[in-house]
Amino acid sequence: MNILVSPEPVQETLRVSSLHALAYCPRLFYLEEVEELYTQDAAVFAGRRLHVEIEKAEGDTYESLTLENEALGLRGKVDALRTRGGQTIPYEHKRGRCRRDGQNQPQAWESDRLQILAYACLIEAALGVTVTEGRIRYHADNVLVRVLLDDQGRQEVREAIAHARQLRRSTERPPVTSNERLCGRCSLAPVCLPEETRFAQDEAVQPTRLFPEDDDREILHVLEPGTCVGKSGDQIKISRRDQSVTTLPARQVGQIVLHSYAQISTQALHFCAEQEIGVHFVSGGGRYIGSFDGRQGSIQRRIRQYRALSSPEVCLQLARRLVLCRGQSQRRFLMRGQRNQSSASERLQPTIDQMERLLRLVPQAESLEQLLGLEGNLGALYFGALPGLIAEGVPQELRFGRRSRRPPLDRFNALLSFGYALLLKDVVNSILTVGLEPALGFYHQPRTQAPPLGLDLMEIFRVPLVDMTVMGAVNRGQWEVWDDFEVRGQQVWLRESGRRKFIDLYERRKQETWKHPILKYSLTYRRLMELEVRLLEKEWMGEGQLFGHLVIR
Repeated sequence: MNILVSPEPVQETLRVSSLHALAYCPRLFYLEEVEELYTQDAAVFAGRRLHVEIEKAEGDTYESLTLENEALGLRGKVDALRTRGGQTIPYEHKRGRCRRDGQNQPQAWESDRLQILAYACLIEAALGVTVTEGRIRYHADNVLVRVLLDDQGRQEVREAIAHARQLRRSTERPPVTSNERLCGRCSLAPVCLPEETRFAQDEAVQPTRLFPEDDDREILHVLEPGTCVGKSGDQIKISRRDQSVTTLPARQVGQIVLHSYAQISTQALHFCAEQEIGVHFVSGGGRYIGSFDGRQGSIQRRIRQYRALSSPEVCLQLARRLVLCRGQSQRRFLMRGQRNQSSASERLQPTIDQMERLLRLVPQAESLEQLLGLEGNLGALYFGALPGLIAEGVPQELRFGRRSRRPPLDRFNALLSFGYALLLKDVVNSILTVGLEPALGFYHQPRTQAPPLGLDLMEIFRVPLVDMTVMGAVNRGQWEVWDDFEVRGQQVWLRESGRRKFIDLYERRKQETWKHPILKYSLTYRRLMELEVRLLEKEWMGEGQLFGHLVIR
């Protein structure tokens, strides 16, 4: 009888450079190799330029080598391979300075040392030669450091490979490193948020902002029906009817928003996915339709999200914080109006007091159904009092009676609805950027095409980004009653001129900065959206308590 024995599955080889990340910080290794998160900052590009310059300068004498060995479990490209005295020696080039020991002697940094040892072991395994050392050139201080390969070094490489494979099988991120200095030089600090994690664990720690203050890439709104978005080399190409073609470098574009019947080519969609450019669709009536999901990797992040948000207790805890956040912002917006308009003070005060009493009940809510009831009462009070914030000289056509969603029944509601559509689009863009699942929320239930997690996170930004923008523009007389709006029976929609005007106001509002009330550093609103999604993710990673505190002052 023949017995068939299945061969053991071959494990995927590890990049040698990933061991460099492992030695630098296991959490960095996990983010790059497991969650497949990479950033290309100035230091990365400078390192690439260095290698190109070395290759040009050394010409034919420069020999790099790409190797892979399944038995060892490594693959990689050696910067340079040279023969000295009959010995094969791998070389690594580093842009920075070397480490100095107590006698001020040059030494390799631990991560660089493991990397060159791994290359040496890979050369031995793949080429069948003996390697006794590797060399690292630190260009900032023009120092060459020799790293000897002995049995202990080979064992260190094997142990690092075993550790790396163990991490790749895990669904849990390693903890933040205890060495804070490493975080300041790490390109993935804006994803990891190490300072925020330390603050969540110890409020005596004053977090340093490693998260970028702003994202200055342009959000491209395409409103004209029939316009086609394509690509030309590394540029986004926009072809409008009866107009010349315009192009924008892809690095300057953060999102493309296609309104009405604007089109985008398949090639442009692939290009946008590669360049991490968000692509979103909004109807001609101003309704958010959906987004192109070009995420790659990050499945571990969604596994953790599914696991956390399957817990009713976790969902209730987060939902309480969300209702408090929105309700407090609504109440404080009314209080602002009370201060700015003395005539409105007496009318608004009873509502402000009622909202305060309801907000005290939110932390005691024992179910999502109770929270929905409290939120509904808070919303009714807020929108009932909102007309009291409209200035006396505003035309009757622009005044607000009651909230009407689909369809908007007056001009004020048309502005709110369009603003909420843009906000939902931006929130979903941040969710996809972070790598979470928009369809799995903790408060809103799936009942329309709008993604529940997007609806959840919208609550934080409705007042500061939409309500305040609409009210300010109405009171400043920035709208033309007939030119910016189209009335169809009882329905009211924004014309193209109105949509353009609103988009300009909204995008400028997002560029304004807001000091985070807990973390105490300032960011633009458009960066705060992504930060809030990342802080939400920390809630189910044991690094929480920072989400949902963005209440207007």
